[in-house]
Amino acid sequence: MTDQWFEKHPGLRFERRDHGVLWMIIDRPEKLNATDASLHRSLSRVWDDIDDDDAVDVVVVTGAGEAFSAGGDMEWIESFVGDYEGVSRVFDEASDVVYRMLACRKIIISAINGVAVGAGLAVALMADISLMSEDAKITDGHVRIGVGAGDHANIIWPLLCGMAKAKYYLLTADFIDGATADRIGLVSRSVPGEELLDEAEKVAMKIAAGPRDAIRWTKRSLNLWVKQAAPAFDASAAMEMLSFLGPEAAEGVAAMREKRRPSY
Repeated sequence: MTDQWFEKHPGLRFERRDHGVLWMIIDRPEKLNATDASLHRSLSRVWDDIDDDDAVDVVVVTGAGEAFSAGGDMEWIESFVGDYEGVSRVFDEASDVVYRMLACRKIIISAINGVAVGAGLAVALMADISLMSEDAKITDGHVRIGVGAGDHANIIWPLLCGMAKAKYYLLTADFIDGATADRIGLVSRSVPGEELLDEAEKVAMKIAAGPRDAIRWTKRSLNLWVKQAAPAFDASAAMEMLSFLGPEAAEGVAAMREKRRPSY
């Protein structure tokens, strides 16, 4: 498979490394890698092309510049608040991010180099291995803008850090730094920021040098635990989209745009 498929995914940049390692960089640094319509679609579709690329065994995902991905671009979110067709499209894509990452046979490593929110956080935490800078900060963030925590949160957070921690951080939308995320089990490991990319490369090379089928089948069998939560995930994603059609999302997005406290 050639590199031509790289061009199908705006907002993403790719670098092939040795031994079947592919780096995928979320590449909107001027917007802190926030997801707009085209990038959101790219993140929902790219996993099939990675899966079909026989030259790839491991993919490392990180963000360009100082952020991993600072949530949804506000202009994009405003475009579908209250719009049934727009919300339906986002629902399909958000579901595809989760399910296609689970189905991808290749090992996915996230290198969370800076703030990660929303769809970007979904990619970061649905990865098979998540490495995070100790100083980076993450939040699901949905309730901050008046929508239910859908995306990836319902399917993976309780498995990673337990229901008590998941409820606390999803209901409060408090930010979590890398050291805390590591301590509660939300990410695989945290490391000093200056070591993050080297550590991600080291882990990727170690896995790429291992037994391909055994590693892929281990991923597939472990993901059966995650797939058992699929009904809960589908319900949470639907409730998130329902929120986008209501008054709380309209107020939350307006408050974010106007840089004021929302009045719910």
